[in-house]
Amino acid sequence: MATRNSMDECIQKCEDAIRYAQQQYKAGSQQEHYHDMEYTQAMQQLEEAVNNVAHMANSANSQQREQLHRMRLQLQALQNEMILLDHDPDVVGGKLH
Repeated sequence: MATRNSMDECIQKCEDAIRYAQQQYKAGSQQEHYHDMEYTQAMQQLEEAVNNVAHMANSANSQQREQLHRMRLQLQALQNEMILLDHDPDVVGGKLH
C-alpha cells in the first residue's frame, strides 16, 4: 500500500503540474506562439504526472487508486486541451517558419 505521505506528495505534484499547465494554456490561447518553451514544458510536466500516477497506482489501495484515477482523468483532459489548442511553434498565421 502506498503511504499517505507518498500519496499526498504525488497528488501535490499533479496539482502543481495542472496549475502550471493551465497558466500556459491560457497564455498560449491569448498570445499564440510566444511562450513555446514554457508550453512544451507544461505538457512534459503533465505527462510526467500521468506516469507518476500510474506508477503510484501499482502500490495503492482501492481508495487511493480511485483518487489517482480521478487525478489521471484531470491530467489527461488538460493534456488533450493543450494538444488541441493551435499552438504549433512552427506555424504562425497558418504559415511555416
